[in-house]
Amino acid sequence: MSQDLLEKKIDPGRAARLYQTLSLIRNTEEHVAQVYPTDKIKSPIHLTIGQEFIAAAVCDHLTANDYVAATYRGHGAYLAKGGSLKEMVAEMYGKQTGCAKGRGGSMHLISSGSRVIGTSAVVGTGIPVAVGHAMALKMQNSKDLVVCFFGDGATEEGCFLESINFAALKKLPILFVCENNFYAIHEPLEKRWATNKLCERVATYGIETRQFKQPDILALHDYVGDALTKIRKGDGPAFIECQAYRWREHVGPCEDYDQGYRDKDEAKRWMDLDPYEHLGSGLTQIERERIDLEVLTKINDAFEFAEASAFPQPEALYDFNYAD
Repeated sequence: MSQDLLEKKIDPGRAARLYQTLSLIRNTEEHVAQVYPTDKIKSPIHLTIGQEFIAAAVCDHLTANDYVAATYRGHGAYLAKGGSLKEMVAEMYGKQTGCAKGRGGSMHLISSGSRVIGTSAVVGTGIPVAVGHAMALKMQNSKDLVVCFFGDGATEEGCFLESINFAALKKLPILFVCENNFYAIHEPLEKRWATNKLCERVATYGIETRQFKQPDILALHDYVGDALTKIRKGDGPAFIECQAYRWREHVGPCEDYDQGYRDKDEAKRWMDLDPYEHLGSGLTQIERERIDLEVLTKINDAFEFAEASAFPQPEALYDFNYAD
């Protein structure tokens, strides 16, 4: 490990584990961005490059029985929670081996085995669904919990405040994680919020809040571990605002710094703090190369799996419309 990480007494196992998750998400999405222009991927894509440290830090603490809900920018949360990479890529290709049988695409990822409740293309709609799962867990006297990821734009939806209030009222086992990248599509935060005191607004419901202004994956990881311990003890929900930066365009594989709503200088300040590079530089070269090679092999296998898989048959069009 680097001298910097040694001085901070960072557990090398934790650093390697978090880096592996970051590498998986980052390199998967970079490969998606390369393939997307070929039209093999049949759905719109919302890349999480630059924001993936949030899901990596949070999901590292979750058990196999905990649940996760996420947004349409949900590749990171899906993979960090253990969702199948092969099924995710196949889903993007519209293949029947996909996690939603080729019917949902990139924005509708689900894994019952890994307890990924699902991702949704409609802003904010995953929040009340996650709260419903948390309510069910409490009624079952379970020690499991729910983590709900959403963007800053979702906090402007009515269902957000309704869900926050209900979760606080019932002391539900749920961690709310706002991935604040400062833009709702192309509209900057300062044109949408009267104040930027999001944590202060949430705290009025009696919920413990914490804001992270820097992409410090280790500090976030430390805090989440303590927060989840309290939630499992029955202390009720907690809320985290994680400021981050979306490196690519809102939807698609390209950059958009020439579109007039943001510029590359703004992005560079965040890119210089990239947790993927900073954490990776703290590993030995041999360890980092080993992890990256394992990840790239897994990614290649997933894309080969998607390429080789069949599309759904026409006669299956009406399957899964209704429960049996």
